Amino acid sequence: MTQVESIGADLGGTKLAVGVVDGVPETLWEEEVPSRGYSQEKVVTLLAGQINKAHEARPEASSVGVGIPATLDHETGRAISTVNLDLEDLPIGEMLRDEVKLPVAIDNDGNLAMLAEAMYGAARGSRYALLLTIGTGIGGGIWAGGEIYRGASGAGAELGHFVVDIDGHPCQGNCPNRGCVESMASGTAIGRLGREAAESCPESLLGRQLAAGEEIDARVVHEAAKKGDRAALDAINVAGHYLGQALVSFANVFQPEVIVLGGGAIAFGELLIAPARREVEQFALKPMNGTPVVAAELGPAAGMIGAAVYGRMEAGVS
Repeated sequence: MTQVESIGADLGGTKLAVGVVDGVPETLWEEEVPSRGYSQEKVVTLLAGQINKAHEARPEASSVGVGIPATLDHETGRAISTVNLDLEDLPIGEMLRDEVKLPVAIDNDGNLAMLAEAMYGAARGSRYALLLTIGTGIGGGIWAGGEIYRGASGAGAELGHFVVDIDGHPCQGNCPNRGCVESMASGTAIGRLGREAAESCPESLLGRQLAAGEEIDARVVHEAAKKGDRAALDAINVAGHYLGQALVSFANVFQPEVIVLGGGAIAFGELLIAPARREVEQFALKPMNGTPVVAAELGPAAGMIGAAVYGRMEAGVS
């Protein structure tokens, strides 16, 4: 039986991943390009160009789904607000439909990663689940009663902006809060915590790298941690602690069957997940303290796969 192919685009604060996915789901074509610092016009041009490139590579693709890091009007595909990219009040769905000769469906990137993990990944078989995508920022999605929870107007489940420290670091972009879990446990936050640890421990590997003029970002922190550097390990542990504080509240409020952690920063694996899981085990109420906290089975590709699946669903293609 021929598998229906669909194009999925996962737009993040740092990169855009576009792929062609069949119903297995198997990724048949994929490409990543940078997206950081792009203007509204350039973001739309980039998206349309990569989607059309994917369609040229796989002409059998019959629909498009796009995940964007923004609150949005679910009916129109208009971005309402965003933190890490300039998408404010952008009719991105309408603009893409003018440039792409396929049906296009738009949703929040966290929602689509949740959809993929619920259908094919770590939350498969669950009726109630919760997912955080940890990358430049932190997105989220909620699976409730076997479907995506979107709130009254479709803009809900902005889990990355749950405050874990009211006196914490200012949040990123245009978020007016301090101490959001995004500002305390994202990949961006891990880079900042690594720089702070390097300054406090100049004799550490991170400290020596900082003194040599190297930029300390999440990737550098991860590499140092894999070599056993205490400063790097401490930075990741602090991020995991804050992440876990958010998960405690999410577990208590939503009582999911499973909490899934995805996004690029999940490359940290148990270095980040274990301290977060311990917070849930120690501080969530019973029985929520037994909620499994696991890595996304689809990895960083969950958003792209979920976008492709959503595009196919909205187009009515089976």
